[in-house]
Amino acid sequence: MILVRNIRLPLSCPDPEQEAVRRACKILRLPLRKAANAGVSKLSVDARHGTPVLVYTIAITLNDEGEESALAGASPCVCFTRRPEFSFSQGQTPLLHRPVVVGLGPAGLFAALVLARGGFRPLVLERGPALERRVEQVEHFERTGELDPNANIQFGEGGAGTFSDGKLTTRVGDPLCGYVTETFLRHGAPEDIAWRQKPHVGTDLLRGVIASIRSEIEELGGEVLFNTALTGLKTRGGVLEGISTTAGEIACDRLILAVGHSARDTFFMLRTEGLPLACKPFSIGFRAEHLQEEIDRSLYHAAAGHPALPKGEYQLSQKVGSRCVYTFCMCPGGQVCAAASEEGGVVTNGMSYHARDGRNANAAVVVSVDGSDFGEDPTEAVAFQRRLEQAAYRAGGGAYRAPAETVQSFLEGRGQLELGRVQPTYPRGVTPCDLGGLLPDELASDLRTGLRAFGGKLAAYRAPDAVLTGLETRTSSPVRLLRAENLQCVSLPGLYPCGEGAGYAGGIMTAAVDGVRCAAALMQDCAPARTEEN
Repeated sequence: MILVRNIRLPLSCPDPEQEAVRRACKILRLPLRKAANAGVSKLSVDARHGTPVLVYTIAITLNDEGEESALAGASPCVCFTRRPEFSFSQGQTPLLHRPVVVGLGPAGLFAALVLARGGFRPLVLERGPALERRVEQVEHFERTGELDPNANIQFGEGGAGTFSDGKLTTRVGDPLCGYVTETFLRHGAPEDIAWRQKPHVGTDLLRGVIASIRSEIEELGGEVLFNTALTGLKTRGGVLEGISTTAGEIACDRLILAVGHSARDTFFMLRTEGLPLACKPFSIGFRAEHLQEEIDRSLYHAAAGHPALPKGEYQLSQKVGSRCVYTFCMCPGGQVCAAASEEGGVVTNGMSYHARDGRNANAAVVVSVDGSDFGEDPTEAVAFQRRLEQAAYRAGGGAYRAPAETVQSFLEGRGQLELGRVQPTYPRGVTPCDLGGLLPDELASDLRTGLRAFGGKLAAYRAPDAVLTGLETRTSSPVRLLRAENLQCVSLPGLYPCGEGAGYAGGIMTAAVDGVRCAAALMQDCAPARTEEN
């Protein structure tokens, strides 16, 4: 395959995709009849210099693939690439029992899929319910404030990513990202995730994709036990031999632990078992909501609203002393979510549907913390998150209402919710609050400094009626379960710490890739179990 990059076209171009293909062929000096396929590989928008332009990368395959490499030097913007082929080797020694995967978020889902495709018939444990029931419980919580600690935005089939826009953006250049993308496409994800600069599936469409992948796992001999949580590990002579669950004990000599960043009871159990947990950096803050049209104007200027332009997205950061204030998980045309998983605590998150057609945009605005803030004690890091969430619950007045403040009030420390054009979307309702008073003074000060800096970078952040809703505490896992180069726990062979909850990923794509990587490492050492097990 030949890639022709940096084909720049104005918004006024009547058929930009066809024009981009024509220009790519011209650069290659290639008659279009010699191309077997020619189409968009990537599309981005360059709005740095006022008027936005569309920037295409065109992928071309030739009827005679042997001729492709000769065209690589036609221009500095041309390169030759091969689509990666994915295969996973297997060891010779059969497992005593089929492998167990704990957690059916992106990491666990893809670990189980790779194992199932390899003939290992994995057993998957998920503490929450299947997706349809999970969605019902989330909607029930949003209406009534009655929280199910095992069926919410954090727990259940698909993990936390199911309710976070289905963003597949990543800075990781791992070829396994292609494996994840191809799998999503095979199971019904929108075709544009293969070429968008910032691909997203959308919360609504992602649900069907997840259920379809789970069906493939089951069709290949895997088994999923919903409403089943891991409660303990059984070892003998320093080797894993089984696990305890809420459904009973299970024999197990290989376990992929992909519990997600909110499984605090599991973290405590691992600590009690003497496994090596360490503090990992994470961030805390709140959700900032703006009018989407204000974001579009800030980014695209006079071209805002042009049908060729995607919804405006941004990513901002500012160094403040030894910390970083930054935006995270930006959701164009989205809404703020009620993401609590423990009674008596308020947690916010954000999401968008595939159309991204909501009135507001939202993003987390957070400040970094690390082990030095907690005496390198992971238990204290988790306790810090919990204290903030409980303080937010009290400030909201109960019933999982969230504390909120308009941005100008927060900058001035007035604790007012002076609503204007931006109306909060948090489903349980909001209560005016001094958000700075819920945070340690240093962190509140750093967030104010960061917000002022953002106002100099993006005009929408100067809007005084932008709404801040708190608190955002689950940006990533506060702990890491240490693993060796073979991806097994350094103190317990057979246990594979995996994904975001174990501290080795941050988002759907990286978690899924880590799941693939852990499954591949397991398979490389072992062959499928010979005996039939239930």
